[in-house]
Amino acid sequence: MIDVETPALLLHRDVVERNLTHMAGRARRLGVALRPHIKTHKCLELGRRQVAHGAKGLTVSTLFEAEAFARGGFTDLTWAFPLDPTHIPHVRRIAQNGATLRVVLDDLDTAKALAGTGVHAWLKVDCGYHRAGVDPSSRYALEVARELGAERGITFDGILSHSGHAYRTRNTKEAAQVAEQERQVMVWFAELLRKGGLPVRGISVGSTPAMVAAENLTGVTEARPGNYIFYDRTMVLIGCCAPEDVGVTVLTTVVSHQPGAAHFVVDAGALSLSKDLGPTHLGLEPAFGEVKGHPELTVASVSQEHGIIRAAAPEAIEGKFKVGERLEIVPNHSCLTMAHFDEYTVVEGNSVVDRWRIERGR
Repeated sequence: MIDVETPALLLHRDVVERNLTHMAGRARRLGVALRPHIKTHKCLELGRRQVAHGAKGLTVSTLFEAEAFARGGFTDLTWAFPLDPTHIPHVRRIAQNGATLRVVLDDLDTAKALAGTGVHAWLKVDCGYHRAGVDPSSRYALEVARELGAERGITFDGILSHSGHAYRTRNTKEAAQVAEQERQVMVWFAELLRKGGLPVRGISVGSTPAMVAAENLTGVTEARPGNYIFYDRTMVLIGCCAPEDVGVTVLTTVVSHQPGAAHFVVDAGALSLSKDLGPTHLGLEPAFGEVKGHPELTVASVSQEHGIIRAAAPEAIEGKFKVGERLEIVPNHSCLTMAHFDEYTVVEGNSVVDRWRIERGR
């Protein structure tokens, strides 16, 4: 077992490289540019690997990420989070330091507030996720689009959506249906705006399950999957990837195991694994991850630093999993798990080959 202090976030470099290669090839075959979402990894080294595999630019989820990656030499970034006017000065400061920082919005007053700022803007469109974005069939969507399309001292990049509801699917067939619905909505809306004389330069879509399953992206110009670099237990269970495609695990140590108990305690709790319960829509029992190589065990509960690993009966673990033993936990949600760590312990096989910083500030 790898000799590092636990809990530790292990990045399996060969798996990650394979995932990067596969998604880059898939984007090429589907005829879209790839603008990966780095909220999954928040790591300059991994962003560089994505660009080396042909990524057009990167997507970020916070202005801290935008600033960190701009300092790291990345010059084409999209902040894929609804902009409000209070953040415009910060956006302009980042852009003035040499990076193109594209913003996303769905609000008319915010669109008006952008006038004269010189920024690039995407109009956020709701394609069925119903979290944020204008309803493309509404009068309001046309009003916001016209304001942006007038380009009063800004550049209108086009329309952008996020098919987050693809994470609620049960298999790739359902995810492909979500991807096609997203494509149809976005291509239709773009054509409507273009007929109205508005310059829709791009159509940006994205989520990992939809991108993995999509069969046709005709009319779309770019995709923004993020989770694909690591995948996780949820992605395995909804058929998005195979277990061997998961690129990060949490190395943990058994710290308590009382005689006769049907559980033991490890040093990976909520601040290592998060409190994501996984794809409960599949009808599975809630769990906070799974123990790699031990299907008989369940990560049953977490407190701040403690993780409780249970078996169906004490006999299943009696005499096993003694204090000091190491286990790897496959997280439910790699994006949330990663955000609790300061660095990746980069491994190949059982050897530590590097350590990579995680840019996770606020």
